[in-house]
Amino acid sequence: MATHEPKFAPNSPIKTHNIFIGAQIFLRISTFVATLASAWIIITNKQTIEIGVFTMDAKYNYSPTSKFLAYANIIVCVLSLFSLFFLCFIGRYGWSPARFFFLFLHDMVMMSLILAGCSAATAIGYLGKYGNAHSGWMPVCDHFEKFCKRGTVSLALSYLAFAFLITLTVTSASKSRQILM
Repeated sequence: MATHEPKFAPNSPIKTHNIFIGAQIFLRISTFVATLASAWIIITNKQTIEIGVFTMDAKYNYSPTSKFLAYANIIVCVLSLFSLFFLCFIGRYGWSPARFFFLFLHDMVMMSLILAGCSAATAIGYLGKYGNAHSGWMPVCDHFEKFCKRGTVSLALSYLAFAFLITLTVTSASKSRQILM
């Protein structure tokens, strides 16, 4: 008589929950690191060039969108650190779907903020790289190559943080859906 046992033992709810919490902690730390690095790169981004007798410089604070991206990264960096502490704090007092709903809302706000900063900086970065002939805006990245490359790296790190945050939002939402059941 053959038995039909599964090849792999199913994970216990405690093991699954521990994996979930470990993934949450990893993603929050990764978000913290990515936003901190992005903010640091964009804030320290500057370049000075000489064209004939003229000296021109480019700094992040000359563009409102670069400042918005930097501030959005700083805010998300701090909020991700707070959410990490909150995640460790609620672990001591028990897990409930209502607490994960709070994390879901928190992650949604952080994700929206970083996406707004990324989209604004992407639009201005595109204009800096390619210009706009209809408006008479000339591309500047052919002159300020170092400045544009550092801005691109900062933007890529911000989009990476967005990917971490969307993953956190989806996983927090899946844990908090048990409120209604």
